[in-house]
Amino acid sequence: MASGAGEEIKIGGLAIRFLLEGAASRGSVAVFEFDVAAGAKLPGAHSHDGYEETIYGIEGVLSFTVDGKRTDVGPGEVLCIPRGAVHRFDNVYEGLARMLAMVTPGILGPDYFREIAAVIKAAAGSPPDQAAIGEVMRRHGLTPAA
Repeated sequence: MASGAGEEIKIGGLAIRFLLEGAASRGSVAVFEFDVAAGAKLPGAHSHDGYEETIYGIEGVLSFTVDGKRTDVGPGEVLCIPRGAVHRFDNVYEGLARMLAMVTPGILGPDYFREIAAVIKAAAGSPPDQAAIGEVMRRHGLTPAA
């Protein structure tokens, strides 16, 4: 069941590295590390009904808003985002934030992030196609917030 960081997927001020994909754990868990640049405000608020997401702080501080309540997550701190909870995150601080995300069951994979990156790249500096982003999100089990 061992896996390791390989490809880094970049989306604006976000960098994602999968450490364990769901297929390697027989679908029980997916684990990825992600960095969020200082000042970055992404992704749009969303929820997911098919899995929980647990965040562990490694470096810096990231502000999560879950069902309208803001919680800062720093090194050694943990936040569990339950299924169906509308959430987003922002790095409102000066330094880079690095987090570890565990998705259970492991149904979210790197293809989601690759597809979102492609939609944003296709926009070539213009605002990305929100309908296309919503389509990618729904295909991968995320629901954009209204």
